[in-house]
Parts: sequence; structure tokens; C-alpha cells
Amino acid sequence: QVQLVESGGGLVQAGGSLRLSCAASGSTFSINTMGWYRQAPGKQRELVATITSGGSTNYADSVKGRFTISRDNAKNTVYLQMDSLKPEDTAVYYCNAEGRTTTFRPFGSWGQGTQVTVSS
Repeated sequence: QVQLVESGGGLVQAGGSLRLSCAASGSTFSINTMGWYRQAPGKQRELVATITSGGSTNYADSVKGRFTISRDNAKNTVYLQMDSLKPEDTAVYYCNAEGRTTTFRPFGSWGQGTQVTVSS
């Protein structure tokens, strides 16, 4: 079992910043890709950003230049620095991790989600 615990969401005015954190714990042997997804009311969950264990990143076009994903492999933690926030960034943000457990089985886990609300 691999658990992901997110923190850092909240309410912020447009143009402001927030930093999300997600820590993985449990039977993790290796974590390949970690990422952030979001789901706004009435919409499907969408990719925000991902980062591999080697540091390669991928961003949704809508957040490029405003959001920065990073990770601390020693702490099994991924971060999302969100700057220049817009009201359309309002959503529940979910952390995701994929890798192998200590028994070398592949896993894919989701966090419980953290609310980000950007007021205009």
C-alpha cells in the first residue's frame, strides 16, 4: 500500500501564489512519475504537471510559465508552485504517483485531493 498525503491548498486572490505538497509513504521501492491533476466542478479531471524521477517535466499548456513542479526523491515528495493564479485555476488538485512497491509490484496511487480556490 502506498499512501499520498497532500497539503497546501486554500483560498487566494487572483494573481497570488500557493504551494502544494504531496508526500508518499508506505511500501514504496521506487517512484517513477509523480504528478498533479485537477478537477473543476462539472469537468473531467485533467493533467496539470508531471515529473519523472530523473527530473523531466511536462505541463498542461494552460499552466506553462505560471506553475512549477519539483520533487525531493529522498523524501518521496512532490511540490507544485503555483504563481499568477487565475480564477479558472479553481479546482480540487490531486496528487498522483506511479512506481513499484517493495515487492516489485507496480502501483498507481492518488491523494485525497486539496481544494484550491482563486477569487477574482
